[in-house]
Amino acid sequence: MDGNGRWAKLRGKERVYGHAEGIESVRAITEACVELGIPYLSLFAFSEENWGRPQEEVDAIMQLMFKSIAAEYETMMRNGVRFVVLGNRAKISPALQDAISTLEEQTSGNSALTMIVFLSYSGKWDIQQAADRMAAEGGDSIEPYLVTAGYPDPDLIIRTSGEKRISNFLLWQAAYSEFVFTDTLWPDFRKSSLLAALEEYASRDRRYGKVK
Repeated sequence: MDGNGRWAKLRGKERVYGHAEGIESVRAITEACVELGIPYLSLFAFSEENWGRPQEEVDAIMQLMFKSIAAEYETMMRNGVRFVVLGNRAKISPALQDAISTLEEQTSGNSALTMIVFLSYSGKWDIQQAADRMAAEGGDSIEPYLVTAGYPDPDLIIRTSGEKRISNFLLWQAAYSEFVFTDTLWPDFRKSSLLAALEEYASRDRRYGKVK
C-alpha cells in the first residue's frame, strides 16, 4: 500500500496525514472484497524495514493502527470480516499486541472475508524463521513453518504508486502470483481501481510453468 507520504506531500501535508487517508482506502477495499465475494485480502501495512523510518512517523503509524483496530470492530462484525495479523510481533508494543489479539479473537468466527494484515513483516525474515524452526524440529518442508501456514498463496499482488518491485513481501508465497502495478497512490486506490486490477488479472493465462 504505497504512496501515502507522497499523497500527503502533494497536498502540503505531513506524511501521517497520508497514512490516515490510506486507512479510508483499506476500509473501501475491504468492503469491496466482501461485496465481490473475494475470500482473502492481504495488506502489507508495515515492513521490518519500516522500523528504520523516523521515530515520529513510526509512532504515528502505530497509533493510527491502534485507533483503527478499535474503530473497525463493528464494521468487521457487520461485514463478516475475520481479522488476522502476521509478522514479527516481538517488535510491536504490548498495548498494540493486546489490541490485535483481542480483535483476532472477536472476529475469529467470521467467514465472509479473511483480512490478513502483514505488520512488522519481511519475506526474508519469514523464510529464515521458518528454516530455523524446521531445523530445530527436524521437519522436511518449510511451508508449515511460514507465518502464512494454513492460508493460500496470493493469486494477485497489486502494488500502488508506480513502484515495480516486490520489496521483500511474501518472497516464498508469491512464486506464481500475478502482479499488477499501478501509478495510483494508495490513498486514491478505491473500488474502481480494484476492479481494474481484477479485470487485468482475469485476462492473464496462468500456466504455473506448464504448457496448456
